[in-house]
Amino acid sequence: MTAVTSGASPQAGGSATRNPRSEARASRETVVTPALSTGRSWHRPLLGVLLLGTAVLYLWGLGASGWANAFYSAAAQAGSQSWKALFFGSSDAANAITVDKTPAALWVMGLSARLFGVNAWSILVPQALMGVGSVWLLYATVRRSSGPAAGLVAGLALALTPAAALMFRFNNPDALLVLLLVAGAYCVVRALEKASPRWLALAGVAVGFGFLAKMLQAFLVLPAFALAYLVAAPVSLGKRLLHLLAALASTLLAAGWYLAVVALWPAASRPYIGGSQTNSLWELIFGYNGFGRITGDEVGSVGGGGGRGWGSTGLTRLFGSEMAGGIAWLIPAALLALGAGLWFTRRTPRTDSSRATLLLWGGWLLVTALVFSYMGGIIHPYYTVALAPPIAALVGTAAVQLWRMRANPAASGLLSGGVALTALTAYLLLGSSWQPWLAPAVLVGGLLAAVGLFFAAHLTRWAAWSVAALSMVVLLSGTGAYTLATASTTHSGAIPSAGPSSGFGSGRFGGPGGPGGGFGGGRGPGALLSTTLPGTSLTALLQKDAARYTWTAATVLSNAAAGYQLASGAPVMAVGGFNGTDPYPTLAQFQQYVAHGQIHYFLGEGMTMQGSTGSDAAQQIAEWVASTYQASTVDGVTVYDLTATG
Repeated sequence: MTAVTSGASPQAGGSATRNPRSEARASRETVVTPALSTGRSWHRPLLGVLLLGTAVLYLWGLGASGWANAFYSAAAQAGSQSWKALFFGSSDAANAITVDKTPAALWVMGLSARLFGVNAWSILVPQALMGVGSVWLLYATVRRSSGPAAGLVAGLALALTPAAALMFRFNNPDALLVLLLVAGAYCVVRALEKASPRWLALAGVAVGFGFLAKMLQAFLVLPAFALAYLVAAPVSLGKRLLHLLAALASTLLAAGWYLAVVALWPAASRPYIGGSQTNSLWELIFGYNGFGRITGDEVGSVGGGGGRGWGSTGLTRLFGSEMAGGIAWLIPAALLALGAGLWFTRRTPRTDSSRATLLLWGGWLLVTALVFSYMGGIIHPYYTVALAPPIAALVGTAAVQLWRMRANPAASGLLSGGVALTALTAYLLLGSSWQPWLAPAVLVGGLLAAVGLFFAAHLTRWAAWSVAALSMVVLLSGTGAYTLATASTTHSGAIPSAGPSSGFGSGRFGGPGGPGGGFGGGRGPGALLSTTLPGTSLTALLQKDAARYTWTAATVLSNAAAGYQLASGAPVMAVGGFNGTDPYPTLAQFQQYVAHGQIHYFLGEGMTMQGSTGSDAAQQIAEWVASTYQASTVDGVTVYDLTATG
């Protein structure tokens, strides 16, 4: 609920001298008064505390995760050594093949590594700072429509979302994506105030650059952004449509300039586009990382075409064992807030800013949640961080605005019900295998707080605010505890999970999370998703005479190559890309590289095809090397010297 009634001042909430009857009558009028200028600065020190606390949460012990996702760390290392590698997002400084994403997040990490050296902190700190920036931007966005108190609660809810703590302490592209999408939402809210085409165009630019971080996922917010402006902008319908078309053009320009450069760049002088079967960025965008994620038909994916599968689909997916721990804690409360807000603003004018922000945040939440719930292709639990901003905004706004309207029995009932529902959700999620005292404590505290909130309008000022404080603790205790557990756990590999290192699987919804670390090492399926750094002897071997070769070594799978490259500091070719199923290099190309003395070693015994689609070029290369060169073992790794004569 985002309406502030004309009968209740945003600063008067909690006063025991108000007239409940007159306030109830005024609340039914649902006249909205955005609280931009309160005349007080009480919120500024609290905002400082919030941002400082968020920084500590996201930065403390950050280096313990090491390279985190070594796949992206190696690409950042490559970008620190080669401007071409930085621009294209190459896995290695010799520009053999790119990562399987557009490279905006790598630009940030690569530049940081250039400035501060290649180390865990220079790669991970930018993501943590993006988290602090996201909290601040969400506060600023919610404050413009619902006041500073709502902004503070929304910012705190975002900071204490486990999926957010996971991604803002990790080096996947999701951190930059969330920052840019929240920036886009802020621009839309500014655009709504005076029907500003400039602010709307800036929103398009933010989403366009979000596309360069994680491609089509960024566009999931566009329906919500467009709907909010189309419904509520204070200008004629024709101008609204023109403004939206201009914003769409700005989105396409912000995203499309990079696509145009890659398309026009001669393929022979740039790296192969990883994740595609035809060396095409367009195929990567609309196939493997696009509609293939929806249908499950992802050529080259080990899970594509009905391979290993990515979990059951349906409306309850976000509450399943894989995703619940990261995001589910406040989803029921957010949906209740959305429904309540739409009801209370049902008779307000078209340009009502409260309903507009409900359409913005609610549309973002519903569209993204439905896509995540039903997509049949590759999906990982940490994707749900994209749901954290709208959930936090809806909950923060509703909590404060319903509190201001607590003299209205409907508002107090909704506020009470929301706290009880959140406590029950936390109880069902927590189960009994991790901190067994916490689930019943949250449930009992939540029910007590819910009863107190229902009668808050009849309590003394001190008692009412005590109930409010208890309710806030209950509202955020489950998600907050799990967030602290996430932040105190080291994470590595390609698929990190929110929660404690031991994980817990007996939650009454099926159990959130799972172990915080990545998959195990090895050269089977585990090597696809994790990285093992080589021993000292192999590292020394790779570093010796590395400058004489374009690539000091080649190996199948990007994660395996990343470990060797990060340890040696020299380029290592990732044969077959991330999944080992990209058709680069072909056997003929690889043989030509070897004949020209460009690759020193081949590491490992290769792989067998893990899926039914994609190229088997990597397997052909591994078999040719094994049949042509003498194998030796260094630190437990099979090594072929490709410069040795027979």
